[in-house]
Amino acid sequence: MEISMEMPFEEFENYSYALDYYSLESELEEQVPLEIVHWISLLLYVLAIVLGIPGNAIVIWFMGFKWKKTVTTLWFLNLAIADFIFVLFLPLYISYVALRFHWPFGLWLCKANSFIAQLNMFSSVFFLTVISLDRYIHLVHPVLSHRHRTLKNALVVVLFVWLLASLLGGPTLYFRDTLEVNNHIICYNNFQGHDPDLIVVRHHILTWVKFLFGYLLPLLTMSSCYLCLIFKVKKRNILMSSKHFWTILSVVIAFMVCWTPYHVFSVWELTLHHNSSFQSMLQGAIPLSTGLAFVNSCLNPILYVLISKKFQARFRASVAEVLKRSLWEVSCSGTASEQLRSAETKSLSPLETAQ
Repeated sequence: MEISMEMPFEEFENYSYALDYYSLESELEEQVPLEIVHWISLLLYVLAIVLGIPGNAIVIWFMGFKWKKTVTTLWFLNLAIADFIFVLFLPLYISYVALRFHWPFGLWLCKANSFIAQLNMFSSVFFLTVISLDRYIHLVHPVLSHRHRTLKNALVVVLFVWLLASLLGGPTLYFRDTLEVNNHIICYNNFQGHDPDLIVVRHHILTWVKFLFGYLLPLLTMSSCYLCLIFKVKKRNILMSSKHFWTILSVVIAFMVCWTPYHVFSVWELTLHHNSSFQSMLQGAIPLSTGLAFVNSCLNPILYVLISKKFQARFRASVAEVLKRSLWEVSCSGTASEQLRSAETKSLSPLETAQ
Protein backbone atom coordinates (compact mmCIF):
# COMPACT_ATOMS: atom_id res chain seq x y z
CA MET A 1 0.00 0.00 0.00
CA GLU A 2 1.56 3.25 -1.14
CA ILE A 3 0.85 6.68 0.28
CA SER A 4 1.92 10.02 -1.12
CA MET A 5 4.01 11.98 1.33
CA GLU A 6 2.89 15.06 -0.56
CA MET A 7 -0.57 14.46 0.85
CA PRO A 8 -0.89 15.91 4.39
CA PHE A 9 -2.53 13.49 6.77
CA GLU A 10 -4.20 16.41 8.50
CA GLU A 11 -4.60 16.31 12.19
CA PHE A 12 -8.33 16.21 12.73
CA GLU A 13 -9.65 13.64 10.25
CA ASN A 14 -7.23 11.58 8.25
CA TYR A 15 -7.86 9.91 4.94
CA SER A 16 -8.04 6.71 6.95
CA TYR A 17 -10.03 4.39 4.74
CA ALA A 18 -8.56 5.79 1.52
CA LEU A 19 -4.86 5.36 2.20
CA ASP A 20 -4.41 3.50 -1.08
CA TYR A 21 -5.86 6.40 -3.09
CA TYR A 22 -2.55 8.23 -3.17
CA SER A 23 0.66 7.11 -4.79
CA LEU A 24 4.15 8.51 -4.89
CA GLU A 25 3.97 8.73 -8.68
CA SER A 26 2.43 12.21 -8.95
CA GLU A 27 3.29 14.61 -11.72
CA LEU A 28 5.80 17.38 -11.02
CA GLU A 29 3.37 20.09 -12.03
CA GLU A 30 0.96 18.77 -9.38
CA GLN A 31 3.65 18.61 -6.72
CA VAL A 32 4.80 22.23 -7.01
CA PRO A 33 1.42 23.84 -6.20
CA LEU A 34 1.01 21.42 -3.30
CA GLU A 35 4.43 22.40 -1.97
CA ILE A 36 3.38 26.06 -2.03
CA VAL A 37 0.10 25.23 -0.28
CA HIS A 38 1.91 23.27 2.41
CA TRP A 39 4.34 26.12 3.09
CA ILE A 40 1.45 28.58 3.38
CA SER A 41 -0.38 26.25 5.75
CA LEU A 42 2.82 25.83 7.77
CA LEU A 43 3.10 29.62 8.09
CA LEU A 44 -0.48 29.72 9.38
CA TYR A 45 0.40 27.12 12.03
CA VAL A 46 3.44 29.15 13.12
CA LEU A 47 1.33 32.32 13.23
CA ALA A 48 -1.17 30.59 15.50
CA ILE A 49 1.66 29.72 17.93
CA VAL A 50 3.45 33.09 17.84
CA LEU A 51 0.25 35.04 18.54
CA GLY A 52 -1.75 32.40 20.37
CA ILE A 53 0.58 31.51 23.24
CA PRO A 54 1.27 35.04 24.58
CA GLY A 55 -2.21 36.33 23.68
CA ASN A 56 -4.15 33.60 25.46
CA ALA A 57 -1.67 33.57 28.35
CA ILE A 58 -2.35 37.27 28.94
CA VAL A 59 -6.11 36.70 28.90
CA ILE A 60 -5.79 33.77 31.33
CA TRP A 61 -3.53 35.77 33.63
CA PHE A 62 -5.76 38.82 33.89
CA MET A 63 -9.19 37.14 33.79
CA GLY A 64 -8.08 34.26 36.00
CA PHE A 65 -5.88 35.98 38.56
CA LYS A 66 -6.11 39.77 38.37
CA TRP A 67 -9.72 40.70 37.65
CA LYS A 68 -12.85 40.15 39.67
CA LYS A 69 -14.54 36.83 38.94
CA THR A 70 -17.81 37.27 37.06
CA VAL A 71 -19.91 34.97 34.92
CA THR A 72 -18.74 36.71 31.74
CA THR A 73 -15.04 36.56 32.61
CA LEU A 74 -15.50 32.87 33.47
CA TRP A 75 -16.79 32.15 29.95
CA PHE A 76 -13.94 33.98 28.24
CA LEU A 77 -11.37 32.53 30.65
CA ASN A 78 -12.31 28.98 29.71
CA LEU A 79 -12.39 29.91 26.02
CA ALA A 80 -8.81 31.18 26.38
CA ILE A 81 -7.78 28.03 28.29
CA ALA A 82 -9.10 25.83 25.47
CA ASP A 83 -7.14 27.82 22.88
CA PHE A 84 -4.01 27.98 25.05
CA ILE A 85 -3.86 24.20 25.59
CA PHE A 86 -4.27 23.67 21.87
CA VAL A 87 -1.49 26.05 20.78
CA LEU A 88 0.86 24.44 23.32
CA PHE A 89 0.48 21.15 21.45
CA LEU A 90 0.66 22.77 18.02
CA PRO A 91 4.49 22.54 17.72
CA LEU A 92 4.08 18.76 17.48
CA TYR A 93 1.91 19.15 14.40
CA ILE A 94 4.26 21.74 12.89
CA SER A 95 7.12 19.27 13.34
CA TYR A 96 4.97 16.62 11.68
CA VAL A 97 4.47 18.81 8.61
CA ALA A 98 8.09 20.03 8.55
CA LEU A 99 9.33 16.43 8.68
CA ARG A 100 7.36 15.60 5.54
CA PHE A 101 4.51 14.07 7.57
CA HIS A 102 6.71 11.84 9.65
CA TRP A 103 5.52 11.37 13.26
CA PRO A 104 8.48 10.56 15.54
CA PHE A 105 6.69 11.28 18.83
CA GLY A 106 5.09 7.90 19.45
CA LEU A 107 1.57 6.51 19.65
CA TRP A 108 0.37 8.23 22.83
CA LEU A 109 1.35 11.72 21.71
CA CYS A 110 -0.34 10.97 18.39
CA LYS A 111 -3.54 10.22 20.30
CA ALA A 112 -3.12 13.11 22.75
CA ASN A 113 -2.33 15.70 20.10
CA SER A 114 -5.37 14.76 18.02
CA PHE A 115 -7.60 14.63 21.10
CA ILE A 116 -6.50 18.13 22.17
CA ALA A 117 -7.35 19.42 18.70
CA GLN A 118 -10.83 17.90 18.90
CA LEU A 119 -11.27 19.12 22.47
CA ASN A 120 -10.36 22.66 21.43
CA MET A 121 -12.79 22.62 18.53
CA PHE A 122 -15.77 21.37 20.55
CA SER A 123 -15.08 23.34 23.74
CA SER A 124 -14.50 26.60 21.83
CA VAL A 125 -17.75 26.41 19.90
CA PHE A 126 -19.67 25.28 23.00
CA PHE A 127 -18.37 28.20 25.08
CA LEU A 128 -19.24 30.60 22.25
CA THR A 129 -22.74 29.12 22.23
CA VAL A 130 -23.02 29.49 26.01
CA ILE A 131 -21.83 33.12 25.76
CA SER A 132 -24.47 33.84 23.11
CA LEU A 133 -27.25 32.19 25.13
CA ASP A 134 -26.12 33.96 28.29
CA ARG A 135 -26.17 37.35 26.58
CA TYR A 136 -29.63 36.72 25.16
CA ILE A 137 -31.14 35.56 28.48
CA HIS A 138 -29.42 38.35 30.42
CA LEU A 139 -30.92 41.07 28.22
CA VAL A 140 -34.27 39.64 27.19
CA HIS A 141 -35.15 37.72 30.38
CA PRO A 142 -33.46 39.75 33.15
CA VAL A 143 -35.55 38.27 36.00
CA LEU A 144 -34.64 34.71 35.03
CA SER A 145 -31.02 35.75 34.53
CA HIS A 146 -30.86 37.49 37.92
CA ARG A 147 -32.25 34.42 39.65
CA HIS A 148 -30.01 31.77 38.06
CA ARG A 149 -26.98 33.64 36.67
CA THR A 150 -24.54 32.92 39.49
CA LEU A 151 -20.90 31.88 39.59
CA LYS A 152 -21.88 28.54 41.10
CA ASN A 153 -24.26 27.73 38.24
CA ALA A 154 -21.73 29.05 35.73
CA LEU A 155 -19.11 26.64 37.10
CA VAL A 156 -21.56 23.76 36.63
CA VAL A 157 -22.05 24.82 33.00
CA VAL A 158 -18.28 25.05 32.50
CA LEU A 159 -17.76 21.53 33.83
CA PHE A 160 -20.58 20.24 31.64
CA VAL A 161 -19.05 21.88 28.54
CA TRP A 162 -15.63 20.36 29.20
CA LEU A 163 -17.18 16.94 29.85
CA LEU A 164 -19.29 17.05 26.69
CA ALA A 165 -16.34 18.24 24.58
CA SER A 166 -14.20 15.42 26.01
CA LEU A 167 -16.86 12.81 25.24
CA LEU A 168 -17.30 14.00 21.66
CA GLY A 169 -13.53 14.13 21.14
CA GLY A 170 -12.98 10.83 22.96
CA PRO A 171 -13.23 8.53 19.91
CA THR A 172 -9.99 10.10 18.69
CA LEU A 173 -8.16 8.50 21.61
CA TYR A 174 -9.45 5.11 20.48
CA PHE A 175 -9.10 5.34 16.70
CA ARG A 176 -5.92 7.41 16.34
CA ASP A 177 -2.93 5.22 15.50
CA THR A 178 0.53 5.27 13.96
CA LEU A 179 1.65 3.39 10.87
CA GLU A 180 5.00 3.14 9.09
CA VAL A 181 4.71 3.67 5.34
CA ASN A 182 7.66 4.21 3.00
CA ASN A 183 10.00 4.96 5.93
CA HIS A 184 7.54 7.50 7.28
CA ILE A 185 5.46 7.05 10.43
CA ILE A 186 2.05 8.63 9.97
CA CYS A 187 -0.49 9.58 12.63
CA TYR A 188 -3.90 8.64 11.25
CA ASN A 189 -7.37 7.33 12.07
CA ASN A 190 -7.28 3.56 12.17
CA PHE A 191 -10.92 2.50 12.05
CA GLN A 192 -9.87 -1.09 12.75
CA GLY A 193 -12.18 -2.96 10.47
CA HIS A 194 -11.61 -5.57 7.79
CA ASP A 195 -14.94 -4.73 6.23
CA PRO A 196 -14.47 -1.67 3.95
CA ASP A 197 -18.11 -0.69 4.37
CA LEU A 198 -17.77 -0.66 8.17
CA ILE A 199 -14.69 1.53 7.94
CA VAL A 200 -16.55 3.98 5.72
CA VAL A 201 -19.51 4.04 8.11
CA ARG A 202 -17.27 4.81 11.08
CA HIS A 203 -15.55 7.58 9.17
CA HIS A 204 -18.89 9.07 8.12
CA ILE A 205 -20.31 8.93 11.65
CA LEU A 206 -17.32 10.73 13.21
CA THR A 207 -17.27 13.36 10.48
CA TRP A 208 -21.00 14.07 10.71
CA VAL A 209 -20.91 14.18 14.54
CA LYS A 210 -18.11 16.70 14.29
CA PHE A 211 -19.99 18.75 11.70
CA LEU A 212 -23.35 18.70 13.49
CA PHE A 213 -22.24 19.19 17.10
CA GLY A 214 -19.02 21.11 16.44
CA TYR A 215 -20.40 23.49 13.85
CA LEU A 216 -23.96 23.40 12.49
CA LEU A 217 -26.09 23.17 15.65
CA PRO A 218 -23.99 25.69 17.63
CA LEU A 219 -23.99 28.01 14.61
CA LEU A 220 -27.77 27.84 14.33
CA THR A 221 -28.11 28.46 18.07
CA MET A 222 -25.77 31.46 18.04
CA SER A 223 -27.40 32.93 14.93
CA SER A 224 -30.86 32.56 16.46
CA CYS A 225 -29.73 34.21 19.70
CA TYR A 226 -28.28 37.24 17.97
CA LEU A 227 -31.16 37.64 15.51
CA CYS A 228 -33.69 37.44 18.35
CA LEU A 229 -31.57 39.72 20.47
CA ILE A 230 -31.39 42.39 17.78
CA PHE A 231 -35.15 42.13 17.21
CA LYS A 232 -36.00 42.28 20.94
CA VAL A 233 -33.61 45.16 21.60
CA LYS A 234 -35.17 47.29 18.87
CA LYS A 235 -38.73 46.35 19.85
CA ARG A 236 -38.40 46.85 23.62
CA ASN A 237 -35.72 49.58 23.60
CA ILE A 238 -33.50 47.44 25.82
CA LEU A 239 -30.26 49.08 26.82
CA MET A 240 -27.27 47.14 25.56
CA SER A 241 -23.57 47.91 25.48
CA SER A 242 -22.75 48.10 21.79
CA LYS A 243 -19.05 47.47 22.41
CA HIS A 244 -19.74 44.36 24.46
CA PHE A 245 -22.23 43.15 21.87
CA TRP A 246 -19.80 43.64 18.99
CA THR A 247 -16.97 42.00 20.92
CA ILE A 248 -18.98 38.81 21.41
CA LEU A 249 -20.35 38.92 17.86
CA SER A 250 -16.87 39.41 16.38
CA VAL A 251 -15.59 36.36 18.27
CA VAL A 252 -18.48 34.29 16.89
CA ILE A 253 -17.92 35.59 13.35
CA ALA A 254 -14.20 34.83 13.61
CA PHE A 255 -15.03 31.26 14.59
CA MET A 256 -17.39 30.93 11.62
CA VAL A 257 -14.88 32.34 9.13
CA CYS A 258 -12.03 30.18 10.40
CA TRP A 259 -13.91 26.91 10.81
CA THR A 260 -16.44 26.93 7.95
CA PRO A 261 -13.93 25.95 5.21
CA TYR A 262 -12.56 23.13 7.35
CA HIS A 263 -15.97 21.59 8.01
CA VAL A 264 -17.08 22.03 4.40
CA PHE A 265 -14.00 20.23 3.06
CA SER A 266 -14.22 17.55 5.77
CA VAL A 267 -17.73 16.67 4.61
CA TRP A 268 -16.69 16.97 0.97
CA GLU A 269 -13.79 14.60 1.64
CA LEU A 270 -16.31 11.86 2.45
CA THR A 271 -17.26 11.71 -1.22
CA LEU A 272 -13.66 10.88 -2.13
CA HIS A 273 -14.36 7.24 -1.36
CA HIS A 274 -16.86 7.23 -4.20
CA ASN A 275 -15.39 9.91 -6.46
CA SER A 276 -11.69 10.78 -6.58
CA SER A 277 -12.05 13.50 -9.23
CA PHE A 278 -11.67 16.22 -6.55
CA GLN A 279 -8.56 14.64 -5.06
CA SER A 280 -6.14 17.36 -6.22
CA MET A 281 -8.37 20.15 -4.96
CA LEU A 282 -8.77 18.52 -1.56
CA GLN A 283 -5.03 17.94 -1.30
CA GLY A 284 -4.57 21.70 -1.35
CA ALA A 285 -7.80 22.81 0.31
CA ILE A 286 -7.66 20.68 3.45
CA PRO A 287 -4.24 21.83 4.76
CA LEU A 288 -5.16 25.47 4.07
CA SER A 289 -8.55 25.16 5.77
CA THR A 290 -6.90 23.35 8.68
CA GLY A 291 -4.36 26.17 9.02
CA LEU A 292 -7.16 28.73 8.96
CA ALA A 293 -8.93 26.79 11.72
CA PHE A 294 -5.72 26.82 13.77
CA VAL A 295 -5.45 30.61 13.42
CA ASN A 296 -8.77 30.99 15.25
CA SER A 297 -6.95 30.01 18.47
CA CYS A 298 -5.01 33.27 18.42
CA LEU A 299 -7.70 35.65 17.19
CA ASN A 300 -9.85 36.07 20.29
CA PRO A 301 -7.28 37.98 22.42
CA ILE A 302 -6.61 40.27 19.44
CA LEU A 303 -10.33 40.94 19.05
CA TYR A 304 -10.68 41.76 22.75
CA VAL A 305 -7.94 44.39 22.48
CA LEU A 306 -9.11 45.89 19.18
CA ILE A 307 -12.82 46.13 19.94
CA SER A 308 -13.51 46.06 23.66
CA LYS A 309 -12.76 49.47 25.21
CA LYS A 310 -13.54 47.98 28.61
CA PHE A 311 -10.95 45.25 28.10
CA GLN A 312 -8.41 47.87 26.96
CA ALA A 313 -9.05 50.05 30.01
CA ARG A 314 -8.86 47.15 32.45
CA PHE A 315 -5.79 45.77 30.71
CA ARG A 316 -3.99 49.14 30.92
CA ALA A 317 -5.01 49.52 34.56
CA SER A 318 -3.75 46.03 35.40
CA VAL A 319 -0.45 46.59 33.56
CA ALA A 320 -0.01 49.93 35.31
CA GLU A 321 -0.67 48.26 38.66
CA VAL A 322 1.87 45.53 37.94
CA LEU A 323 4.50 48.07 36.84
CA LYS A 324 3.82 50.27 39.85
CA ARG A 325 4.18 47.30 42.21
CA SER A 326 7.37 46.14 40.48
CA LEU A 327 8.91 49.59 40.66
CA TRP A 328 7.89 49.90 44.30
CA GLU A 329 9.51 46.53 45.11
CA VAL A 330 12.69 47.53 43.27
CA SER A 331 12.71 50.86 45.09
CA CYS A 332 12.17 49.20 48.47
CA SER A 333 14.88 46.67 47.66
CA GLY A 334 17.28 49.46 46.76
CA THR A 335 16.44 51.42 49.92
CA ALA A 336 16.88 48.34 52.08
CA SER A 337 20.28 47.64 50.49
CA GLU A 338 21.41 51.21 51.14
CA GLN A 339 20.24 51.02 54.76
CA LEU A 340 22.06 47.73 55.23
CA ARG A 341 25.29 49.12 53.80
CA SER A 342 24.93 52.20 56.00
CA ALA A 343 24.41 50.07 59.10
CA GLU A 344 27.45 47.94 58.26
CA THR A 345 29.56 51.05 57.76
CA LYS A 346 28.48 52.48 61.12
CA SER A 347 29.29 49.22 62.86
CA LEU A 348 32.91 49.33 61.67
CA SER A 349 35.57 50.83 63.95
CA PRO A 350 37.31 54.05 62.84
CA LEU A 351 40.50 52.06 62.15
CA GLU A 352 38.61 49.54 59.99
CA THR A 353 36.91 52.37 58.15
CA ALA A 354 40.22 54.04 57.47
CA GLN A 355 41.68 50.84 56.16
